[in-house]
Amino acid sequence: MTLMTSVYLIAGLVLLVAGAEVLVRGAAKLAAQFGIPPLIIGLTVVAFGTSAPETAVSVQASLNGSGDIAIGNVLGSNIANVLLILGLTALIAPLVVSRQLIRLDVPLMIGASLVTYALAWDGSLSRLDGALLFAGVLGYTAFLIVSSRRAAAAGGGDTEDEFAKEYGLEGQPKPYATLINAALVIVGLALLVGGSHFLVEGAVSLARALGLSELVIGLTVIAVGTSLPELATSILAAIRGERDIAVGNIVGSNIFNLFCVLGLASLVSPQAIAVAANALAFDFPVMIAVALACLPIFFTGYAINRWEGLLFLAYYVAYTVYLVMVSTGRPSADAFGDAMIGYALPLTAVTLAIIAGRAWKAQRH
Repeated sequence: MTLMTSVYLIAGLVLLVAGAEVLVRGAAKLAAQFGIPPLIIGLTVVAFGTSAPETAVSVQASLNGSGDIAIGNVLGSNIANVLLILGLTALIAPLVVSRQLIRLDVPLMIGASLVTYALAWDGSLSRLDGALLFAGVLGYTAFLIVSSRRAAAAGGGDTEDEFAKEYGLEGQPKPYATLINAALVIVGLALLVGGSHFLVEGAVSLARALGLSELVIGLTVIAVGTSLPELATSILAAIRGERDIAVGNIVGSNIFNLFCVLGLASLVSPQAIAVAANALAFDFPVMIAVALACLPIFFTGYAINRWEGLLFLAYYVAYTVYLVMVSTGRPSADAFGDAMIGYALPLTAVTLAIIAGRAWKAQRH
């Protein structure tokens, strides 16, 4: 790996993270000045903002004709969000899972994964597919706004007050605040565009230098890099004791990644984004399996314990090792994959099903 490749990757990641933060701050304050309630800002501006790095990279990649990076970024981010970020966060402190998350948001995440897989089944994502996916994020956001308004009307104002304080939306705006906040939005967008350009260029160079496919680079290096805002948010929430926010942040981000990021990337692409056969045969099923695994794990006492976080991390390491082995043509890759699919995954699934069944019976009694 050359020095310039390293510079591109590091500069891209730094600009993406900084751009997302500046964009969210500026857009949140600008929206508040136009009379939009903090709760609505949190469900729209901030939700889109945490997925801004993934959006910028996937859109840039699709415009450059690097469809594998666009697809790999979304699939890899969703897998990393659950296995890596939730795993690390649960090791810091056992995470609390709300009942609404299990009854609504996780099933929605599973449904979004299945819908995306069905649309990609023919080997490509067209503009029509992108429009359908983006319509999903519009419907999901509208549902969140309506349900949150009802919850606020029922007396759930604490979250709104905390959010307003976090993003400085309280009190009267300062002189020239509109110009300052508009400038922050423009600067944030510029940083995102620049960062995505550097990161995509660096990723393509890294793939060529290491002999790895662009899909694998998208699934690993770029996916983890663009998930840094989610990682920071979840870890900070766990340290502060806001452990339900840490989980909700990940599930919501995964839904946005599929509907918004992949939808926009497909819409702006000059031609249909080709979906690699390897992604259809392995990475899509892994993403769906990870989403499905959340239900029994979340259901066991409505918490993610440290041993479950360790299990998530172990699977993420195994998944990454398998990707590298396959991409570099290691002869032991098939045996490793067969062992994971034939033994480790079924054994884990049976164990989680038994634990979830016992928890469900205990709650009924």
